[in-house]
Amino acid sequence: MSLEVQINNDIKQAMLNKEKDVLESLRAIKSAILLLKTSKDAVDGQVPESVEVATLQKLVKQRREAAEIYVQQNRQDLADAEIFQANIIERYLPKQLSREEIETAVKAIIEQVGAASPKDMGKVMGVASKQFAGQADNKVVSEIVKALLMSK
Repeated sequence: MSLEVQINNDIKQAMLNKEKDVLESLRAIKSAILLLKTSKDAVDGQVPESVEVATLQKLVKQRREAAEIYVQQNRQDLADAEIFQANIIERYLPKQLSREEIETAVKAIIEQVGAASPKDMGKVMGVASKQFAGQADNKVVSEIVKALLMSK
């Protein structure tokens, strides 16, 4: 089942259950998908799954960053709403890897590309970004790569 069909079904279910907050989050996803269908990434009106995942990650990241700003401004009510939406959107993302799983895989990538110093971070990140697409935040991957290469 495509993401768009799944979202449409979940919107109908949220309407029947009168879940206003969930409905708002799902409509944000649907809006993003509709925008993607008219973008240059779409092929015959269909959006590749990798682009959908990247868009959902972007939506989650936007909500988390907004929540941080609201917390700094002592607006916990708005921060809670953003975090709730981010959690709803995350349901449609692939399972995220744990920090330990990322670290293990990054060690293998470092061996594979023969990285020996922090100067080789670009090589490692290039391979890691492709391997972890949709499964890990590049910021976390970057931190792990940097830490591992500094210890060499």
